[in-house]
Amino acid sequence: MSIRAGVIGLGVGMRHAAAWSAHPDCELRVLCDLAPEKLVQAKALFPDAALTQDPWQVLDDPGIDAVSVASYDDCHAAQILRGIAAGKHIFAEKPICLKDDELEGIRLALEAHPQVKFSSNLILRKCPRFVRLRRAIQAGELGRIYYLEGSYDYGRFWKLTRDWRGRQEDYSVFLGGAVHLVDLALWLTGGRVTKVSAAGNALASTGTTFRCDDFVSARLEFADGMLATINANFACVRPHFHKLCVYGTAATFENAPESARLYTSREPDRPPALWDDPYPGADKGDIIHGFADEILGRGASCVSARDALETMRVCLAVERSRRTAQPVVLDRCEAA
Repeated sequence: MSIRAGVIGLGVGMRHAAAWSAHPDCELRVLCDLAPEKLVQAKALFPDAALTQDPWQVLDDPGIDAVSVASYDDCHAAQILRGIAAGKHIFAEKPICLKDDELEGIRLALEAHPQVKFSSNLILRKCPRFVRLRRAIQAGELGRIYYLEGSYDYGRFWKLTRDWRGRQEDYSVFLGGAVHLVDLALWLTGGRVTKVSAAGNALASTGTTFRCDDFVSARLEFADGMLATINANFACVRPHFHKLCVYGTAATFENAPESARLYTSREPDRPPALWDDPYPGADKGDIIHGFADEILGRGASCVSARDALETMRVCLAVERSRRTAQPVVLDRCEAA
């Protein structure tokens, strides 16, 4: 069996295309983008793939088995729903949607089409350093986790003021960035979020063309009593970085660009263990091979449909809390 794949959106989608093309049992059939210059670039890299500016042509094509949705954020939900309805396996860039009714629509569509495989590009699950951390947590090396602090330090402020993000009517830095840290918190701990509170500001982008909050901070409460703070810090003056501290009763993990530190003592003369596992150490297309293998019946993707829906459930609740300035209590979201 060979998977016939298509890609919609040729920004980060070019990395998707490379991943589909490199899989021995996949055939990259079609590439789609609204910009003619992107199609010209794609043709040079993938000369055997057909080109189109019409995403619906890709999603409706009976000759396509799987589609990467890597278009602008506000296009994701409609394209995902169209693809599921057509029986296509969908690998979607984050965020998979922007509204609660869109999330419910995707959940119901997957439930109605159980043969469809669905995943999202929550790439921090492939970072070797975080894979090691998850194993250490599961082995009890950090003790009981009681607090996690993460910040998506974007370090690319120009993308808010001079890129497509700034042209969207209501771009969410939390849905567009901090989704990765929310997913990391859920994946590392296996916890379930029951309540969120959030606030944001736009102090750094005052006087620019960007009209939305460029910084959002959320407090997450978990069913087991654990707490977490997750920030979307798009205005930070520093290089792009995933800041992460995990506090357990037996040890504390702290990420740093060069190496992570694991503290196992409160004594100042006891240095932490240094973890030099690669960070980030993962390419934007690295989840796709596991997803393709799931379609082929050879295992499970590291990001299941349930995982993707649950992460988005939490992020959308954060957005509701930010907009209303009120805490949001969550009901459990059941994936297909």
